[in-house]
Amino acid sequence: MPYSAEHKIDVRKRIVEQARVMFNREGFAAVSIDQLMAGVGLTRGGFYNHFRNKEELYAEAVTSFLAGRGKTWRDEAGVDPENGGLETVRAMIDSYLSPEHLKDVDGQCPMIALPSDVARGSPEVKAAYGSLLKAMSWLFENNLEGNGPERREKALRFPLCALAVWFYPERLMTRHWPTTFVKRRGTRRLACWVLATSHQSS
Repeated sequence: MPYSAEHKIDVRKRIVEQARVMFNREGFAAVSIDQLMAGVGLTRGGFYNHFRNKEELYAEAVTSFLAGRGKTWRDEAGVDPENGGLETVRAMIDSYLSPEHLKDVDGQCPMIALPSDVARGSPEVKAAYGSLLKAMSWLFENNLEGNGPERREKALRFPLCALAVWFYPERLMTRHWPTTFVKRRGTRRLACWVLATSHQSS
């Protein structure tokens, strides 16, 4: 008896979530299709009933973060994408740059966990990563004050500055603050806020 359409959808979701977690832990190149399928109790042959190749799965795993683990994380942080205003912007930055997010490798945003893989990835993978960046920028744009191009530009700066503060905290932050202050909770958020809201030099 053939499996129902609902069963196929459920299996695909399980594969995508397993892939998202394993890619976060190990990176794209280090995870094989055999390992992925074993993680959901299936064989390699079943993979091709759902995906053309590992790159297609990778792109879907990145995109799935928004409605899956990402939504859970936003809800826990009190982020209201639609009507939160500046409080949502602050909550987003505070949660995104928190030690808890850093330690949660399985649940991390792919923009933190997977940037080097994306840089080497196919156009499909890069497009999925770009959609994640656009969604994050939209959240900021929808909740920042002001209007028009200036607000859109500032909204794009927030996720880029958040990533910069993640990967280069000392270089960006100790120019203005002592190293001991940099290590305190909340200082990453402050650095991101200052970098994103400051005027760019001409």
